[in-house]
Amino acid sequence: MITNILFLVLLIYAVFIGLLIYGLIKVSTIDYIGLQPKTKFSIIIPFRNEAENLPILLDSLSKLNYPMELFEVILVDDESEEVFRVECSVFRVRIIKNIRISNSPKKDAIVNAMQIVNADWIITTDADCVVDKNWLLTLDNYIQLHDVAMIAGAVTYDCGNSFLHHFQQLDLASLQGATIGSFGINKGFMCNGANFAYTKCFFQALNGFEGNDSIASGDDVFLLQKAIAKSPEKVHYLKSRNTIVTTRPLNNWKSLFHQRVRWASKTSSYQSTFGKGLGLLVFAGNLCLVIGAGCWVLGVIPFLNIVLLFLLKFLVDAVLIYETNSFLTKTKIRYLILSSLFYPFFSTSVALYSVFGKYEWKGRRF
Repeated sequence: MITNILFLVLLIYAVFIGLLIYGLIKVSTIDYIGLQPKTKFSIIIPFRNEAENLPILLDSLSKLNYPMELFEVILVDDESEEVFRVECSVFRVRIIKNIRISNSPKKDAIVNAMQIVNADWIITTDADCVVDKNWLLTLDNYIQLHDVAMIAGAVTYDCGNSFLHHFQQLDLASLQGATIGSFGINKGFMCNGANFAYTKCFFQALNGFEGNDSIASGDDVFLLQKAIAKSPEKVHYLKSRNTIVTTRPLNNWKSLFHQRVRWASKTSSYQSTFGKGLGLLVFAGNLCLVIGAGCWVLGVIPFLNIVLLFLLKFLVDAVLIYETNSFLTKTKIRYLILSSLFYPFFSTSVALYSVFGKYEWKGRRF
């Protein structure tokens, strides 16, 4: 009986992941940069204790294939322990202090920066990121060719050789695959604030982060879901290798656990019914393997059934990850089987802890 239930849940899981794979393939890759640049951008970068990473990001911005007079950078210092200064720059950079008015430092940082932006289009990214030289040019060309007010983009990791790094890349690939795939089936519900663009007037029309500013994370996802609920035709996903933003993976399991708890903690507050349902289904799919493993240890179900359960989930996950990873990076997939064996236990722990526990991020507890 229990085996049949586990197989049924994983079969439903496989069907939905299959839909996401279809959506992922359906979204065309666009790298067109043939138009003369016109769009003005304000790039907002909240940061806290990022003196090591910010110079690397600013250096990548200085190499952008885009007119320097058409973009500015606003760094929002969220109570860093050391003062960060920009010595010299070929583009306009301003540093402002974050003024806390809610439970979300990042949302506050964006709202504060909004008061001084000099452009129609806002882009948010993170201090530990690096951008492609054609990042803004591709965004500009897409904006010129489409009636759009909000654009989600891709994020990937710059991985080392460790299992921890590649585990994060595979996890991120699955999230990015779900993101792109959901847009492909017109059910977009997720994005990444490290590569997220929208017009200032659209942000204001949505009343910004009003309604979810009590939640520490979600400056990207909640805004996206509000936008799709109001004007879905204005919200696009730009699947372009030119606009992929690269960030650093975390270097210890504790930080990774707390990061994923932070991400998972906002799922219950999603406005998107599809997003909530998919989150619940992903949790159920991973929980099935954990329960199955426990039942095998207790001698309730045979080992062959565990193998079949694992293969059912593994095969559909592997297709989604492979398709996404081939878009995100040239890095070869490593530790896929080992990660797939470990992930259900990691993911289930994160999901349960996000409901009952607290997490640490940037030296703060939430």
